Amino acid sequence: MINVLVGLLGLGLVVFVHELGHLIVAKKMGITVEAFSVGWGRKIWSVTRGGTEYRVSWLPIGGYCKMQGEHALMKAWQEKSSSITVEKGDFYAARPWQRILVLLAGPVVNFVFAVIVLGIIAMIGYSFFTFPNKIVLVDDYHPHRQGPAAQAGLQTGDRIVEINSQEIGSFRDIQSLVSRSPRQELTLRYTRQEEEFSATLTPGLNPSTGAGYIGIYPWIDPVVARIVPGSPADIAGLRPGDRILSVNDEAIPHSIALEAMLQERPSAPVTAEISREGSTITRRIVPGQTQEGTPTLGIGYEALEVFSGTRGPLEGLATGFGQSLEILHLTLQSIGLLFSGIDLNQALMGPARITYMVGEVAAEGFRAGIGAGLFSFFNFLSLISITLFFMNLLPIPALDGGQILLSGLELLTRKPLHPRLVYHYQVAGNIIIIGLMFFAVFNDILFFARS
Repeated sequence: MINVLVGLLGLGLVVFVHELGHLIVAKKMGITVEAFSVGWGRKIWSVTRGGTEYRVSWLPIGGYCKMQGEHALMKAWQEKSSSITVEKGDFYAARPWQRILVLLAGPVVNFVFAVIVLGIIAMIGYSFFTFPNKIVLVDDYHPHRQGPAAQAGLQTGDRIVEINSQEIGSFRDIQSLVSRSPRQELTLRYTRQEEEFSATLTPGLNPSTGAGYIGIYPWIDPVVARIVPGSPADIAGLRPGDRILSVNDEAIPHSIALEAMLQERPSAPVTAEISREGSTITRRIVPGQTQEGTPTLGIGYEALEVFSGTRGPLEGLATGFGQSLEILHLTLQSIGLLFSGIDLNQALMGPARITYMVGEVAAEGFRAGIGAGLFSFFNFLSLISITLFFMNLLPIPALDGGQILLSGLELLTRKPLHPRLVYHYQVAGNIIIIGLMFFAVFNDILFFARS
């Protein structure tokens, strides 16, 4: 429930910012805004200022900006009129270029919001947890997968130090570059026992997420950092600082080897050799299971904490702008990948799942502290805000982009479009939107049913 409430708050903030952009520019253009609501449904509170009723409504899912004369088109079509009847202050009474500015304002403010949020995050700085750039090949434990890294000659224990001339300091750097480069050739430099090598590979496309992959895990030393109270490790007497040397007389060089060992005999007791303060001890452990049915000992490993550093105001905003452009680029790339074999059931999310995701991302961050939670929350909101910026500019009639296209045509032809043409165009767009929403909501239902 808390996840849902946090998600509604976050999604509502992004939509509120969007509608606020429409409100400000509409008033500047002389268009009468009849109502501006935070939330939908029955109003809880309202006040009228400057001819606009400002409302707070009971359903916290964004809001709306109701402009005078928005429904004049429908009235003209119903009356079979060849033109739209307008009054002073109506949306359609404004000149085409003024309407374009009003329609652009919502998406543009979403983009500016993301730049400011990401800029502030860059100015303050943030910490994140990752692992070193040493790798374990997926192929060592799943030979049938044939990952690009193995095919390019990399081996378990290698350290990736550079990708496409960008220095790699941690496993997160590898993930960041690889995930956004599916089916794009990458040049790697890596080290193996003090020697340096280079390789060229092409990340595969994960059909569930649309991200690139090369078939590697992070090398995580099997040193216990945290123990879940009441877990198998806790019951067996393991402590933070213990290093797992072997299980059932098989050496455990890294965490993946331990996980693979547990997978072979789920829930079967194991005998582990532990190094503790210079001594070797033996412990018998009965593995438990996670909610997903995966064998677990209930231990966590030490991660590498990295601080991003702080920046001045101008440098911070420049960083926020650059990151926003990068997210926009990835959004465009993702649209192209929809036609490249991605599983649409996984790729398309409806409002319920997006709300849940916002709340879940925030909750995961808050478990690591207030700062981490706020960073995760606003970082994810920036991503949604930029996606909203892009999606709203698509030339679909029900969206701002469709209305901008119509106003642009009116500007070029220097005469109003016939209401019948505009109406049929909007009907076609609404059918597309309703179809997408139905598919997305159906996917949401399946997602929650499987969860």
